[in-house]
Amino acid sequence: MNILAIGDLVGNSGIKKLKSCLNEIREKENIKFTIVNAENSAEGMGITSQNFNDILALNVDCITMGNHTWGKKDIFKFIDNPKLIRPANYVEGVVGKGYNVFNALNKKIAVINLIGRVSMNVLSENPFKTANKIIKKCNEMGVDMIFVDFHAEATAEKIAMGYYLDGKVTAVFGTHTHVQTADEKILPKGTAYITDIGMTGPKHSVIGMDIEVSIKRFETTLPERYKIATGEAMLNGVVFNVNDDTNKVESIKRIMMT
Repeated sequence: MNILAIGDLVGNSGIKKLKSCLNEIREKENIKFTIVNAENSAEGMGITSQNFNDILALNVDCITMGNHTWGKKDIFKFIDNPKLIRPANYVEGVVGKGYNVFNALNKKIAVINLIGRVSMNVLSENPFKTANKIIKKCNEMGVDMIFVDFHAEATAEKIAMGYYLDGKVTAVFGTHTHVQTADEKILPKGTAYITDIGMTGPKHSVIGMDIEVSIKRFETTLPERYKIATGEAMLNGVVFNVNDDTNKVESIKRIMMT
């Protein structure tokens, strides 16, 4: 069974690129379940009702979020949709779900969304302890596979999470930095891991943002307003090939389409 995870959608450019490429990827890679990170889909910050509906129209199975979850007030209109999950380690009592269990080809597939605490400027609970609590619940429900979208800045925190969950979950993949890493691997106890699956949005950009504006911010330190870059888009993601008998990942394949 092949599971597809798509890196952070950046603006309408990212959504359009996903729309143009998704069927091709599904057919070529025999994809049976799709996870998409969409916390930047509303022109770089948050998600709107229109963005959400556009993504749902592509028959995506699960939409994950991150530090810009609350970037657009629209999200409160559809926060309870079962296909949408936000970081599970937001403070207790926050609306929405941090994980959900889905059914595909007679398999119970759990997807957990977590947010890092290093250089993220988001008030959150311990993602490591939160993960353990959810995994315990998933095991009690007889879940077959568990996928973790760890939305975090620090490479070290992501790597540590991978080893921490090794043998406990099917795969840990990082989002947020928008740069696809070439460190995909199967960890010693069988969990698949990659530090960041990249982004889906403007190719010639600074992690999706306009190049000139980004350089000006770094050059002058003035608070220049960010804007989404224009032009050709790219799509980043990964395909996890899961053995149907063991529910373990046998291989990971990075996807980059321009």
